[in-house]
Amino acid sequence: MRTVALLAYDGAQVLDLMGPAEVFYVADQLAGGGIYGVHIVSADGRDTVSASGLRMGVASSLAELDGPIDTFLIPGTPHWARLMEDEPLLAVLRSGADRARRVAAVCAGAFLLGSVGLLEGRRATTHWLFLDDLAERFPATTVERNPIFVGDGRVFTCAGVTAGIDLALALVEADHGPDLTRQVAQFLVVFMQRPGGQAQFSVRMRTQPPARSPLREILDAIVADPAGDHRVAALSERAGFSERHLARLFLRELGMTPARYVDQVRVEAARMLLEVSDAPLDTIARRAGMSSAEALRRSFTREVGTTPHAYRQRFRTTGVAAGTA
Repeated sequence: MRTVALLAYDGAQVLDLMGPAEVFYVADQLAGGGIYGVHIVSADGRDTVSASGLRMGVASSLAELDGPIDTFLIPGTPHWARLMEDEPLLAVLRSGADRARRVAAVCAGAFLLGSVGLLEGRRATTHWLFLDDLAERFPATTVERNPIFVGDGRVFTCAGVTAGIDLALALVEADHGPDLTRQVAQFLVVFMQRPGGQAQFSVRMRTQPPARSPLREILDAIVADPAGDHRVAALSERAGFSERHLARLFLRELGMTPARYVDQVRVEAARMLLEVSDAPLDTIARRAGMSSAEALRRSFTREVGTTPHAYRQRFRTTGVAAGTA
């Protein structure tokens, strides 16, 4: 029986806490019991109120939890900058970390780990919105910008909110192998391993021009039909201004050329097809607007950092080898 202690505190994000808790609980149930004991704890044993106002019931204080802790998990919070100075909270965090075989933080919980020295000299990640802040506040930490989760020794960090589920699945796989983990993922209706990293988030969401930009309709049209004719000449004709002016607008508002934007959209379309289809790469390339499987490989590897084939394979495991967690 491995004890999993999840630290609740006022202002924590409830899904950061409850998502991983469900993963460990479901794993225990599917295994017939006896492999995980899941405990929601707080500093003083009292219930806490999450950032969204939801009251979180706790079983006990951390000090009242008997025996060794296998996994100690800290959820994130939108109030991380203030809570980095909350010495009573940090004292509880230190105590739990000292008792645990491994320590995990979800989302901005990484800032709390850093505040007690647990990120010193380690690799770590956090929500994509706070990556620069993490690097600035903890210069001795190597901030990984793309992974959904990172493990370095006994310390684990992950990206925002639902990434806590991905991390918990990886820890279950390290403990009990891929078969049980696959069953847990299926029960929870989630990917055993989320495809891609934090760089996967929609190209259209990442590239927001000003509200009244003439590019908005063009960008939406490209996303709506990635395989369409999106050469600069065609885009210019549809937009109603010169190719040179179009290129200047893209560089000024998006920081890239029209061709690069189109390529990113097509890679995203190919990524989505790879997730749901067993079609050959030539077929996927054509549907995504690329000339060949080789063109797809080149663009996909440049934008995603892995090949289309390797990307498909990642659905079959959480990405953490047993014994590394």
